[in-house]
Amino acid sequence: MAPVTLYGHPGWGSTIVEAQLAWLGIDFEFKDVGDLYESPEARAGLRRVNPLAQVPTLVLEDGQIMTESAAITLYLADRTGRDDFVPAPQSPERAAFLRWLVFIVANVYAVATFSDEPERFVPDEAARAGFRAAMDDHRKRLYQILEPAICTPWFLGERFSALDLYLSVMSRWRPGRDWLAENAPKVHAIATRVDALPKLQAVWARNYPSA
Repeated sequence: MAPVTLYGHPGWGSTIVEAQLAWLGIDFEFKDVGDLYESPEARAGLRRVNPLAQVPTLVLEDGQIMTESAAITLYLADRTGRDDFVPAPQSPERAAFLRWLVFIVANVYAVATFSDEPERFVPDEAARAGFRAAMDDHRKRLYQILEPAICTPWFLGERFSALDLYLSVMSRWRPGRDWLAENAPKVHAIATRVDALPKLQAVWARNYPSA
C-alpha cells in the first residue's frame, strides 16, 4: 500500500504533522508545495487537493483527504491507538488538552493566516501595515492568555502532548522566541525543550536546516 502523502513546506504548520508522522512511525511521502504566499503556481497546484490551498494537507492511503492540523492530530491518535500526542478519552488531562488544542488552532495559529499575507484580506495597501501590526499585537495577547494555563515541564504538566509540538513550531513565527522568552517564558521553555527531543532531530533538521 502506498504511504500517506503530506503536502507541506519546511517550517510551516505542516511541520507539526510531519513530526507526529515521524514519531509514530507512519510511512509518509512529503511533497513540498513551495511558498504559498509568494507563488501563485504553488497555490493553484495545492488547490487541486485542498481548495483553501493551505498546509498541512494529508492524503490517506485510500485517497481520502484530510485538512486541519487538529483534525489530523486526533485522527493519528485514533489510527495508531497510541496516546503519545493526545491523552486518551478517560485521561484526566483530556479536557484541558481539547480546550487548548482548539484555542491554539482557532486563535493563535489562525492569526498567521491573516497577518502573514495581509494583501489577501486588506485591499487598501496603505492600511496593510496597520492591519499586520494589529494582528501581531493580538497574537501577543493570545500568548499571554496561554501562559498562565501552562504547567511544567510540559503544557499539561508531566505529560507531553501535541500542544507542546504546536508551541515549538509556532514559537519560530512572529513575535518570535526572543519576545516569548521575555513575555511568555513557559511557552519559550516548552519550545526549547521540544527542540531537544532526540526522536525529532531529523524532523528539525529537515525543516530548520540553518538553526
